[in-house]
Amino acid sequence: MASNGTASPANASALAPPPSQGRLITVLSIDCGGIRGLIPATIIACLEAKLQELDGPEARIADYFDVIAGTSTGALITAMLAAPNENKRPLFAAKDISQFYIENGPKIFPQRKIGFLKPVANLLSVMRGPKYNGAFLHDKIKSLTHGVRIADTVTNVVMPAFDVRCLQPVIFSTYEAQHEPLKNAHLSDICISTAAAPTYFPAHYFRTEGPDGKSREFHLVDGGVAANNPTMLAMSMLTKEVLRHNPDFRPVEYGNFLIISVGTGSPKQAEMYTAPKCAKWGLLRWLYDGGFTPLIDIFSHASADMVDIHAQVLFEALRCEKNYLRIQDDSLVGPTSSVDIATKENMEALIGIGRELLKKPVARVNIDMGVYESLPGEGTNEQALERFARKLSDELKQRQKNFNSY
Repeated sequence: MASNGTASPANASALAPPPSQGRLITVLSIDCGGIRGLIPATIIACLEAKLQELDGPEARIADYFDVIAGTSTGALITAMLAAPNENKRPLFAAKDISQFYIENGPKIFPQRKIGFLKPVANLLSVMRGPKYNGAFLHDKIKSLTHGVRIADTVTNVVMPAFDVRCLQPVIFSTYEAQHEPLKNAHLSDICISTAAAPTYFPAHYFRTEGPDGKSREFHLVDGGVAANNPTMLAMSMLTKEVLRHNPDFRPVEYGNFLIISVGTGSPKQAEMYTAPKCAKWGLLRWLYDGGFTPLIDIFSHASADMVDIHAQVLFEALRCEKNYLRIQDDSLVGPTSSVDIATKENMEALIGIGRELLKKPVARVNIDMGVYESLPGEGTNEQALERFARKLSDELKQRQKNFNSY
């Protein structure tokens, strides 16, 4: 529901009215997590199916959200949901995203067969350079998005990366591209950059040129360094548009935000690492331990949980906690907790986790314990998605009614 050309499901040729024509500002946020992107892909497919039950089979996720924010694998999903096809409609239906991962995951994360020497080979690989060269991922993203730039998406998107040359986050968004031509980068360059997780994929360099002949260089790595969970980032970008007096927005009231934030799962709490175990580690063990990268895991999960805690407290303080839905699994074990085990068995297991997560009760993170606890009376995550789908559908219809009454 953006002012940049999103079409409504009821009339694909009409522009979706902006937030100023309705009551809510709607955000979908998707965490990073490599192959674990299959979990949010499953959740989002369920949401789109609920919307189609209300508004017809042509309804798409991008029709209902003012902003879709994604980091790393979440950015890839965002691109598939918001990049335009030849008819200026979303490139993918949500139900097709899981199949994309199943078909391409093994080529993005090729599994090595080295037998009992595998741990040693993996350690040597980490010391030599990135675990994967990223060639297939880069080619696949470029073939999907062609020459599309971030300003061309069918709804507004937000995708973070981190510039290693400047040592600062870089936020790419449809909004920013409209104000800063040098940030109107190709969607492919942005997706490649925000997926360039240190030790897994190489950093990505590209340059943009503006109409005035000026240029800007980017030296980027994984957006998870800046915002593993981009929920608050999306809210900040929307607030910035209000401060710019964007006529699409009224003065912002955070109680009017409607946010669905979907995680990619995290390892079962407590048993993965212990203080006595970590106390003996040097640099190499912090970078590699049994196929995992503890330092990166710790930073990424801390980042995602802190954002969830901030959002949860904010919405509770505003007495609108029912406008914020966080769907996350914190019980991953074994291969499913890895970001790059793309075997058929593991990918099917991740889809299964997503389906089971839909059946679990709505939960909130316990600020003191760091575990998710169910909320009495809120039902399951699938039931919550059904409620949110009705709100999203009603909001779109209200905007269309108000817009057409002018």
